Amino acid sequence: MTESIYIPAIAGDGSLYPIEKMQAHLDGQLHLAVSVFVFDGDLLLIQKRATTKYHCAGLWANTCCTHPHWAESVEDCAERRLTEELGFTVPLTRHQTVEYAADVGQGLKEHERVTLFSAHVDKRTLHIEPAEAEVEDVRWIAPVELLQEVRERPQDFTPWFRIYLQRFPGLSFLEAA
Repeated sequence: MTESIYIPAIAGDGSLYPIEKMQAHLDGQLHLAVSVFVFDGDLLLIQKRATTKYHCAGLWANTCCTHPHWAESVEDCAERRLTEELGFTVPLTRHQTVEYAADVGQGLKEHERVTLFSAHVDKRTLHIEPAEAEVEDVRWIAPVELLQEVRERPQDFTPWFRIYLQRFPGLSFLEAA
């Protein structure tokens, strides 16, 4: 039996309240999330989600993403998840917050208010240790190649990653930093 994880859901009046993570996805309840994008120059580090993930298994996504635990800041959450999924820590820059809703399959829905973060690294000195339960593979890709792959094979990418790329072609959210 897995431990219940409570995440911050957003009520109609904007206040936060704890909700069990799976319940938020079953109900499509608006909740907080983070997405991290790590770059070396214009190359973006993307990950292929592990085949054991409860949704979007085996699909390519941005560097990492998750939900803050109840009472955890989005900054602490982004740092925690980068370490948990990919085994490294780097200074992160906070960008804008966006909302989206998407069907992620198996009767689950994401409805997230996501804070975007980025980092710039030298991939030659970055030691990546993907957590097997979270990440099947990683690779570096230029935005122009990424957009082409998404156009040719959208089914290979998570819904939220496709939404980000549609809203921010060339990952232009960085320009608003």
